[in-house]
Amino acid sequence: MAAAKPTTVLVTGGAGYIGSHAAKVLSQAGHRVVIFDNLSAGHREAVLGAPLIVGDTGDVETMRRAIRDSGASAVMHFAAWLSVPDSVRDPAGYYRNNVTGTIGTLAAMAAEGCRQFVFSSTCAVYGEPVETPIRETHPTSPVNSYGQTKLAIEHALPHFERAYGIRSVRLRYFNAAGADPDGELGEDHAPEIHVIPRAIEAARGGPPIDVFGEDYPTPDGTCLRDYIHVMDLADAHLRALAWLQDGGASGSYNAGTERPTSVKDVIDAVEKVTGLPVARRSASRRPGDPAILYASAERIRRDLGWVPQRPALETIVADAWNWHAKHPRGFGGNH
Repeated sequence: MAAAKPTTVLVTGGAGYIGSHAAKVLSQAGHRVVIFDNLSAGHREAVLGAPLIVGDTGDVETMRRAIRDSGASAVMHFAAWLSVPDSVRDPAGYYRNNVTGTIGTLAAMAAEGCRQFVFSSTCAVYGEPVETPIRETHPTSPVNSYGQTKLAIEHALPHFERAYGIRSVRLRYFNAAGADPDGELGEDHAPEIHVIPRAIEAARGGPPIDVFGEDYPTPDGTCLRDYIHVMDLADAHLRALAWLQDGGASGSYNAGTERPTSVKDVIDAVEKVTGLPVARRSASRRPGDPAILYASAERIRRDLGWVPQRPALETIVADAWNWHAKHPRGFGGNH
């Protein structure tokens, strides 16, 4: 597949974890990037000098102006809340932010004639797997409102294509992890909810990591997940844009490595990479957490030519450790 032709891309949520890495890869590939973020979870330091528009995606007039003034021909949409347990506690907030905000973005695109949309979706759309590895044809039956809000947008997108000509690639992420190998960008959530940075925090003397459930039907009793390096995920977005530019059909694609990894495997890898013990404590299962989630990446490999370049768990952990060592207090708290 040909490389994406240089263009202007509006990256919503581009000051956040995955969005900032995608923005960096887009810039390196010759695209002009404009970031749109309300900074509720993102960081000004993560935009790396790109133009930043501060606003909410549900504000259609502000979104229209951002698209019009930037001349964007494509939108990569990362702006969303992402905590499964929070979504179980606060479905109203998740529907308001993830669904209403995305519909606002799409409405602005329709009004301004912007016709290419790369959507940050999730493997949570599948719910409890009936088979593994999970293919895109797997039934979609989310067990939490986070997955349901993403699926709601996936269901809306064909209607936006028929009515307004907006073609889309929906990337169903498995577990994004790691950091920019250059050490400029990394994962900085408050509070941190993801297992690798929490294990690193425990190794650095922070609170023990909670292992949520050790009685799952898996080899070591902990959840199995498919961890994908954030830079590989960023590359998938670049390839999705090229696919749309080349006239490719809209579709949904898994973004994962096809490697199931347990929570205990992650803790072991952090201990090996850092040379430090990771304090842990047993905790109850979290509502809405399936036991096993890992991808079949056959479709994205075939259509987009995407193959992860940094799939090894120890590589993912090492890059995360490098970033955290350089940014011990996150963005804004560097050495």
